[in-house]
Amino acid sequence: MTRTDTPPAWDERTQLTTFLGYVRATARAKCEGLSDEDARKAHLPGSPLMTLSGLINHLRWVEYFWFRVVFLGEEDEGPWTEEDPDREMRIAVDIPLSRLLAEYAEESARHDELVAAHDLDTKAQRKRQEGSPVDLRWILLHLIEETARHNGHLDILRELTDGTTGS
Repeated sequence: MTRTDTPPAWDERTQLTTFLGYVRATARAKCEGLSDEDARKAHLPGSPLMTLSGLINHLRWVEYFWFRVVFLGEEDEGPWTEEDPDREMRIAVDIPLSRLLAEYAEESARHDELVAAHDLDTKAQRKRQEGSPVDLRWILLHLIEETARHNGHLDILRELTDGTTGS
């Protein structure tokens, strides 16, 4: 898998989408060659949901939430519930890693099409909890930040799993 954070053009949209693509590809790269068993290991006693599988599923559903629920205003059909707000991480250990990665890639491709079809200044259909609307630009920046932060977690978990560093 080829990853680059250097955009093919220097306009704002291309820079933002290149960085989002880069951090997504990095998350997938952290899982290359892992068995389902290794992807399900929870190495941190204080964070039993922190698994490579759980984080990949979380990233997939975070994108779903911000693009489809907040931006487009669709009904929230995510796996979480009020009783189990982290359910996407909990159920991931019952799903093969290859399926989680495929679903993440499919969701990402769907969102890339959505981003291409809208101006960066387009306001989301739903407002944030404090009542302010966000625009598509903010959502892209937020997802870059969120994915990059979780890439750090994936990096640590991968090293704890089998000693692999880098990528």
